[in-house]
Amino acid sequence: MTGRALDVLGAFDSGAPRLTLSEIAERSGTPLSTTHRLVGELAAWGALHRRPDGRYEIGRRLWDLGLLAPVQLELRQVAAPFLLDVHTATRDTVHLAVREGRSALYVERVSGRESVPVVSQVGSRLPLHATGVGKVLLAAAPDDVVEAVLRAPTRETRHTVVDAGRLSREIAEVRRRGYARTAEEMSLGTLSVAVPVRVERSAGPAVVAAALGIVVPSHRRDLLRLVPVLEVAARGIGRELSRVQHFR
Repeated sequence: MTGRALDVLGAFDSGAPRLTLSEIAERSGTPLSTTHRLVGELAAWGALHRRPDGRYEIGRRLWDLGLLAPVQLELRQVAAPFLLDVHTATRDTVHLAVREGRSALYVERVSGRESVPVVSQVGSRLPLHATGVGKVLLAAAPDDVVEAVLRAPTRETRHTVVDAGRLSREIAEVRRRGYARTAEEMSLGTLSVAVPVRVERSAGPAVVAAALGIVVPSHRRDLLRLVPVLEVAARGIGRELSRVQHFR
């Protein structure tokens, strides 16, 4: 039954954060009667929450547990002051993401009333090839991940780069210059730039543990002037992470 309960929870994702009982049953491949019982138990425990409209969403208790994972707890605690510094200096939306498979998992975000609206939220997963932080993480990913992304890149907007040859050249350019940029590839009306967060290890070369990025309105012309600001913050995050045992 544990497996079926996990299947029920796995029915939810960033594209379907709220589901009816029948939708949960269909997406999880679980009989409706079993889904009804499992959903009731999960809701009673706090893993799911029933909305007034009858649909279900992930409950606060799972969120609280998720925050205890090292990638969330330690990384967010270390990075938060640096993200706040960048946001204070720019007033734009600042992101921190890590790679999870072929997606960029957003673990922290700082924005304000003056920031351009973006689709990402803390905990959301977006395609590596369509975001600034994602392209940085893709450039540092193993060859098999890069090859998988190049085989079937999704078109998020009309500006998303989906040609495998062009995308491959962009990845090589990110590795060479040390930063990535996008223009309306994930959200219309936005530009982004991102840099890697490198962590020195006691043995072996430094590794890219995360990507730090900023999103601005598409009419801005000073995007590349933000790269040094991000690089200073990324170095600070990397330096602090190198002292954390989990990231060594």
